[in-house]
Amino acid sequence: MISDPELDGTGETRPAEPAEQAEEPPRREGEAGARRPWRWALGGAVVASAVWAGGLYAFGDRLAAPELPYRATENLCQDFEARALGRIAGDLHRYRPRNQHDDHPALRRAVCSLQNGESISTLTVRAQVDLHKKTDPGPEFDVPSVWSFAEGSGVRTEEVRGLGERALVLVGPRENSVELKVLHGGAVFTVEATGAAGEQSTQADTAALRAAVVADGRALLAALKK
Repeated sequence: MISDPELDGTGETRPAEPAEQAEEPPRREGEAGARRPWRWALGGAVVASAVWAGGLYAFGDRLAAPELPYRATENLCQDFEARALGRIAGDLHRYRPRNQHDDHPALRRAVCSLQNGESISTLTVRAQVDLHKKTDPGPEFDVPSVWSFAEGSGVRTEEVRGLGERALVLVGPRENSVELKVLHGGAVFTVEATGAAGEQSTQADTAALRAAVVADGRALLAALKK
């Protein structure tokens, strides 16, 4: 049986008393406004973990160690013979070749610098191999190199087919500088050839230099192939 509402002495209805709530432990002095901060921190940590996990899922390919079908080298000048460029400028290994290499947990780099002398017709050649051991270099492959910045806005870019996964040739505005960039898995190859400063090349000279840089780059990939 449902009881009638409680009546006060005037006959007016009084609302029922709210259900009694469990008493919380008394707060200590200075605790007002600072209750349960750990719940908010825990919630934030859970959300952050979910976002991070989602990021790992979304960028799993980017974070995975890339394929490295090429071996490392500590003497790139020995592996980079530069025969095609040598037919243009003479023996590039005869005049003080400079070899450098560095092994970092995320990147192994080798550099070879060559030139055919100190005359006004000097050709400077630089080969570099970067083996990325942790992350895929593909997304950054199109970022302009230091060489491109130095040459200015007049750099012309051409795609080379049949070399690595992607290959680009960049020709400087004075037509006397050519750079080849090749991407294959976690490996990035770079071959640069630059004539003497201020020297203007003809289209025939540029075409020959471009062909030689591509030929020597292709030979370097073959030499370092596992």
